[in-house]
Amino acid sequence: MNHPLRKRIEKFQERFDDLKKRNLYFYQAEIEEINGAHAIVQGRDMIIFASYSYLGLIDHPKINEAAKKAIDELSTGTHGVRLLAGTTRLHNELERRIAEFKGREAAAVFSSGYVTNLTTISTLLGKDDYIFCDKYDHASIVDGAIQSRANFIRFDHNDMEHLEDLLKEIPEDKVKLIVVDAVYSMDGDMAPLPDLIKVKEKYNAILMVDEAHSLGVLGEHGRGIEEHFGVEGKVDIDMGTLSKTIPSVGGYIAGDRDLIDYIKHNSRAYIFSAALPPPAVAAAKASFDVIEEEPWRREKLWENIDHFVSGLKKLGYDTMNTQSAVVPVLLGEDELALKLTRKLWDEGILIFPILTPAIPPKTARLRSCVMASHSHEDIDKTLNAFEKAGKELGII
Repeated sequence: MNHPLRKRIEKFQERFDDLKKRNLYFYQAEIEEINGAHAIVQGRDMIIFASYSYLGLIDHPKINEAAKKAIDELSTGTHGVRLLAGTTRLHNELERRIAEFKGREAAAVFSSGYVTNLTTISTLLGKDDYIFCDKYDHASIVDGAIQSRANFIRFDHNDMEHLEDLLKEIPEDKVKLIVVDAVYSMDGDMAPLPDLIKVKEKYNAILMVDEAHSLGVLGEHGRGIEEHFGVEGKVDIDMGTLSKTIPSVGGYIAGDRDLIDYIKHNSRAYIFSAALPPPAVAAAKASFDVIEEEPWRREKLWENIDHFVSGLKKLGYDTMNTQSAVVPVLLGEDELALKLTRKLWDEGILIFPILTPAIPPKTARLRSCVMASHSHEDIDKTLNAFEKAGKELGII
């Protein structure tokens, strides 16, 4: 291929080959087996600090059994898209279960979390509307904003004063959608939800919150950021995933029944994409039951978060402003993040570096994810590995 695109690919390939040559390429690692907070990777037992299974529900017997039963009753796939032959009894049951868990009238389920944000935003907004996104919002939110063709405006991270300044300039009769992450996936901090609610009410805006990394983690019963702040029902559009705390796949939107009906009959992803397979649907539904039945998991998770974060800080690491199970270890330079990852892998810790352009320059970090299934011994071993590697690299 002799084309300008070839040069772009070759430039990437140079970096790709260099990382592999120096044994600093860690992505797409093949996991051969999972056992709680441990995994077999490249034939070695490693402690997982890269999984989104915050409550440790992967391989939960009740969830596995629900998936197996669904295969026996409804097979492994669906007969089409949700609007036509793809809606089974389980799909409707899952949507009712999500609505109940989130305190909403109704819910709609999609094939992935990414698709959920993309299609919801692009379905609800058009070229004469306005969307306001936090600068640290997930890529799926950004892509949905772009696809909607709405006026796309970004405000500084968690800066309500900046958001207000931007909203003041918009005519009152225009559709204005504010979209934020409940927990930011690269920094681990939370959106200031009570302040966002005040702003959206003041300027007659709609508020949508992505609960991907907060479902099961925040709130007394794991119901998310609204429960955490005691402002249940104040968010207009509640989005979440079924592939993090919930050990399945997919995403959901929960809200007023008329909003959900509108999305189901106008969303291209709902109308033209195959429905989730019954085993995945059944696993997701059973997961919400387990979250309610086993509250000790959330309590254990927060014990582990406190143990891990305090340990990293005592060692001298910068964990930024994390307020969740997502714990960044800020290093600055990409090369340093890669070298620290290598040393941790050598000590049996499965963790990954986050580099530019996924994050701003000079903010490279290791993103660690804490789970309820980590033992104190797992965390202590990981902290010891951080101490040893950090001293060898001159970080601490």
